[in-house]
Amino acid sequence: MKTLGLVGGVGPESTIEYYRLLVSGYREQRDGNYPPIIINSVNLKMYLALINAGELGKFADELVIAVEKLASAGADFAAFASNTPHIVFDEVQRRSRIPLISIVEATREKVQSLGLKKVGLFGTRFTMQAKFYAETFSRAGIALVTPNDAEQDYIHDKYMNELLNNLFLPETRVRLLAIADELKSRHAIEALILGGTELPLLLRDEKHNGLPLLDTTRIHVQRLVAELIR
Repeated sequence: MKTLGLVGGVGPESTIEYYRLLVSGYREQRDGNYPPIIINSVNLKMYLALINAGELGKFADELVIAVEKLASAGADFAAFASNTPHIVFDEVQRRSRIPLISIVEATREKVQSLGLKKVGLFGTRFTMQAKFYAETFSRAGIALVTPNDAEQDYIHDKYMNELLNNLFLPETRVRLLAIADELKSRHAIEALILGGTELPLLLRDEKHNGLPLLDTTRIHVQRLVAELIR
């Protein structure tokens, strides 16, 4: 039986959602049995300070340490319960002695299975401005669209100051959905990737005005459960 190691706490609320969904998804497919999961809850404040300072090398070092703790505890494979750490995913995977399962690759597989060719992306500024989503999707022939600078500033501010602090406000939901409408109008996107694992805690519907909202947490969890039961 495989054991999953999860780097959690980035942020705490989405880690709770990961755990709940992992247990539920595994039990559905394993006759009510519970999955073997080890969670390493890390220091989000330190991680954000490193990213904001552009210290991506040190950020990768900290993630390697976090994964190594999971491996030493008996994890057979690992994952980050967040999108933003995938800025340095390739580096961490190269240095890890256990396999890592990427939320970005899992989401790309999902988008491909739906036959979509142009999708929007919400997330932290780090996620929206980095290349890891765009490059992964481009290799599959899928165009990725991000909000304009002002919209990105709004989304990032609300993410950092509300969602990560367990504040899910109706007015923020309304504005985020309005930005989704704008992306659809301007770029004819076929779906919107909720590329921040706190976003589905605020935007819980599967669709908005006919636009699919792709929950990266659930997509990632489905891939992790599939690996657990292989």
